[in-house]
Amino acid sequence: MKNFLRALRFAWPYRGRLVLSLLCAVMAAALWGLNFTAIYPTLKLLRADSSLLAEVDQQIAALQKEIEKVESNLDRLQGRAREVEELPSNRYSEQMRRDATRDLVKQESRLENLRRSLYHTRLARKFVHDWLPVDPFRTLAVLLGLVLVAVMLKCSFEFCQDWLVGSVINLGLFDLRNEFFRKVLKQDAEQFGDRGSADLMSRFTTDMEALGLGTKTLFGRVVSEPLKAAACVIFACMISWQLTLLFLVMVPVAGYILGRIGRTMKQATKKMLERVSNIYRILQEVLGGIRVVKAYTTEPRERIRFREATRDYYNRAMRVVRLDALTGPAIEVLGVAAIAMALLAGSYLVLRRHTSFMGLKFSEQPLDAEALLQLYVLLAAIADPVRKLSSVFTKIQAGGAAADRIFDCLDREPRIRANADGPALRVDDDGRLSAPPVKGQAAPPLIEFRDVCFSFEPGRPILSHLSFRVDHGETIAIVGGNGSGKSTLLSLLPRFRDPVHGSVMVLGHDLRQVNVRSLRHAIGLVSQDTVLFDDTIHANIAYGSRSATREEVEGAARKAFAHDFITRLPNGYDTTAGECGGKLSGGQKQRICLARAILRDPAILLLDEFTSQTDAESEALIHRAMAEFVRGRTTFMITHRMHTLEIASRILVLDHGHIAGFGSEAELLRNCPAFQRLSEPGGELHAA
Repeated sequence: MKNFLRALRFAWPYRGRLVLSLLCAVMAAALWGLNFTAIYPTLKLLRADSSLLAEVDQQIAALQKEIEKVESNLDRLQGRAREVEELPSNRYSEQMRRDATRDLVKQESRLENLRRSLYHTRLARKFVHDWLPVDPFRTLAVLLGLVLVAVMLKCSFEFCQDWLVGSVINLGLFDLRNEFFRKVLKQDAEQFGDRGSADLMSRFTTDMEALGLGTKTLFGRVVSEPLKAAACVIFACMISWQLTLLFLVMVPVAGYILGRIGRTMKQATKKMLERVSNIYRILQEVLGGIRVVKAYTTEPRERIRFREATRDYYNRAMRVVRLDALTGPAIEVLGVAAIAMALLAGSYLVLRRHTSFMGLKFSEQPLDAEALLQLYVLLAAIADPVRKLSSVFTKIQAGGAAADRIFDCLDREPRIRANADGPALRVDDDGRLSAPPVKGQAAPPLIEFRDVCFSFEPGRPILSHLSFRVDHGETIAIVGGNGSGKSTLLSLLPRFRDPVHGSVMVLGHDLRQVNVRSLRHAIGLVSQDTVLFDDTIHANIAYGSRSATREEVEGAARKAFAHDFITRLPNGYDTTAGECGGKLSGGQKQRICLARAILRDPAILLLDEFTSQTDAESEALIHRAMAEFVRGRTTFMITHRMHTLEIASRILVLDHGHIAGFGSEAELLRNCPAFQRLSEPGGELHAA
């Protein structure tokens, strides 16, 4: 439960509301127990032939008579004790002194209890005399009215407690969700691939709800129900603390059962939440790729896969339901058994007019039937909060399992640090990238790969010993077959990943030491996977440049040859793109992403097959725009288009993670067999 306790810290800033909720719970519990004390006078009124005041007077008279009797016995025992003290000291006289002392203590204790009862009864008489009418029926009506008022007050306090607890929980979850989102955004791009967005969505939704329910249960029922039980215990102890203690012997047994069930419940809940993530994953895959599913007529297969996932979830959920359903009956059986034991002992005392049962003293004076029924009602009232608490433990364990999953993600540290104190890169007014000077390097290259190696798994290299330099203003085309490492190489520049060996240098600084935000601020990215947000076209183009004016946005769109089709949309630049740009075609989305990069005006531009989703006419226009835009700007572009190589200063050829060639197109056609294969008829570049 360590992570569950960590989650509670998010409620600490709102501790003032928690204190108020606790006060409300105390008042509600006191009124809860006080309402049950109306049973005794009600029963007395129903059985009595006279008024309640007369009944109280009779009790006072009986108590006074009993006190006089006990005082007389006490005087006699004190005289006997004095006589025993005068006897010669021996074994028999010592035993007589101990017996006399014991009898004196018993009588003094009984006298003290009787005097206390007389005091309380006289207080009750004053209340009855001052506030209650003489007529029994009217007295009963007043008592019931007082009970109704007390119930209304109790409900008001319970409402206030629930409202205060609910506000604390929702404010705490508000802070936790935002902290969770902040930590998720700080994680590496590679870590998102490891877990998957469906798993994160499950933690954001289902796990947060389970944690909120567990926390609400802790601050709500775990506070209010024990207070209600405590109030009833106090009032029951006033009647007979011995019989109440007999009832409470079942509490340790109930605690042991709840502990065993709770531990099992936590594991079962954790597995159930994992199955929710699996359902989210299938939904994301199928709904995101619905065109492929329909095109290949695999709806029956996907239905079967989803059915299997939901059946697995059903089985896990039913295990949680069984455990949750088991706790209530188990605690109820224990409660009824405890009440039966206490009632059996109390019935013996009432029917036989005794004060002891099975050799154990249960009261100072015989109980009457009304007192026993009052005690029974109070014990039953104790059992109700205990029964409700049986489901509380399982909900808290479920919240603990959810907290484990949430904090497992919160505690995950990104491998790529922000390096806030590292050297910061800056884009000058002329578009050149600058950085603090490095000792011993008068004019370092803009980008340098030094023996760079990368692999996702040991023994399976993706990039092997790459070493090359790129100067400012060069356009580097990266070509190669599928799986040759082109996209992986490009991902090293904005530090989406770090090489496992070697270094990527920028102006003489190792990228791992550079301030990451300044590095990424100097980079523009257009990938083959177009990413648009469910916002206006204007907002999507200005996504990386929020301060851009309308004219600047339109200028970037014109350079990307997107302005014409945007103006034909229903609301022009204020048209929403839809979820993931669903309202636009692939080519339109690609040009908007290109306009976004143009507007950012980066010092380093990364293009990953940027024309993969455009038609032939748009591609020709974009090619012309890019030839102008990359001039004087350092650009890395992955391409499968032969004509795109025209704007490249040099071409980097990758073959299974190795550099097969690096130079101009003419040089590579003469000296690089790998590039020759890509360029020949049927080759990848030629075919594209």
